[in-house]
Amino acid sequence: ELGCGFLEAVYHEALEQEFILAKIPYEKEKRIDIFYKGKQLESYYRVDFSCFNSVIIEIKAVNSLTGIDKAQIINYLKATKIEKGLLINFGTKSLEYKRFILN
Repeated sequence: ELGCGFLEAVYHEALEQEFILAKIPYEKEKRIDIFYKGKQLESYYRVDFSCFNSVIIEIKAVNSLTGIDKAQIINYLKATKIEKGLLINFGTKSLEYKRFILN
């Protein structure tokens, strides 16, 4: 309904409204702590959405997805030990998405 051309934050808000309407359980901007050799680091990730506590959703609004975008969601999956992720790009004329399964 929105089409392309908006800032990423607009798509975040719209997707959140869709989750609410569909009664999909989610957490927005969930903090993910990072550990190294058993010690929690000061650095952390914030994932756009975590749905059902089993799917990470990362939103972009760019001309095309890059290897960095893909690496970002893979790192989120590794840090959370969640196996399923969805990278969605609203920045192109038609919706672009990639599914990730980590096992």
